[in-house]
Amino acid sequence: MFRPLEGVRVLDLSRVLAGPYAAKLLQDLGADVLRVEAPWGDDTRGWGPPFTEVDGDEVAAYWTSVNLGKQVIRRDLRIEEDLEDVRRLVANADVILENFRPGRADAWFAPWPERAVVCSITAYGNDGPRRDEGGYDLAMQARSGLMGITGDAEGGPAKVGVAVIDVVTGLHAGAAVLAALFRREREGVGSRLTLSLWDCALDLLINQAQNALVGGTNPGRMGTAHPNLVPYRAFQAADGEVAIAVGSDAQWAKLVGALELTLPEDAEWSTNPSRVTDRVRVETCVAKAVAPLTRAEVEARLVGVPCAPVNRILEALDDAQAKATGARIETDGVPHVASPHRFHT
Repeated sequence: MFRPLEGVRVLDLSRVLAGPYAAKLLQDLGADVLRVEAPWGDDTRGWGPPFTEVDGDEVAAYWTSVNLGKQVIRRDLRIEEDLEDVRRLVANADVILENFRPGRADAWFAPWPERAVVCSITAYGNDGPRRDEGGYDLAMQARSGLMGITGDAEGGPAKVGVAVIDVVTGLHAGAAVLAALFRREREGVGSRLTLSLWDCALDLLINQAQNALVGGTNPGRMGTAHPNLVPYRAFQAADGEVAIAVGSDAQWAKLVGALELTLPEDAEWSTNPSRVTDRVRVETCVAKAVAPLTRAEVEARLVGVPCAPVNRILEALDDAQAKATGARIETDGVPHVASPHRFHT
């Protein structure tokens, strides 16, 4: 297997999810990751059940989701001997990931090695009134406005079902580290990078933030529906829910024929803007056609129109496509989802 980062030494001083996820991404690309935890272990070791055994310890499945295969040592940075040991590790690392409060890592380890890529992840960044605050994913989903657009229109706010801000921050960190390593190859210098959960949360809003900025109004909660596309939501079928995602007028035309929709005489639904304007009637028309069909029947009819059953996680991992791509593997006897990176040459 091609390992583009083979030989790159990553020192993972981070905790919980965003930083460890970034280290996992680099590990998946071939880097050697050494993880330093406190003597009592990372908090997420206890974030269960469920629990499983790794290296003789019972740890939460949560911890294994981003830390399997890493070499882990335990050091107490409050003890000078342990701190000096970690300083030696810092001096020999190509990449250092940390998510202490702003300034804490600098106080311990600066000046950093000249050729090292140092990536610091904080809650709110190095400036501003919230600079010194910590932050978990839920608080970021709330403050960023993400929970304000997530959930049913008639219900209360909801969080995304996975710690999406932590994960996307880890992805941004991984991308930034790769860019910095590329710079080091070209210029022979290291880099100091900073990312925050806050900035990554706002960036995650993408089109919804742009809708708000351009339109001047706050987007609301729409359940599974889309603010700019219709029909684009989950519908109730005879045996469960199925998501139908019409992203073009050509796909709409296919859907009309495949579901044999009977359109109202006054309907002008050939363009997406006209369907968005008449959202309720369009969705009601589609819902009536889908209701008597099974999810499999809907999929069979809607060839060429993106659609999918609303699965549970184990259903997805047992899907024929997941099996075909090798999405489910084991490391150290623990099952987990494989890296999505597929290098063919």
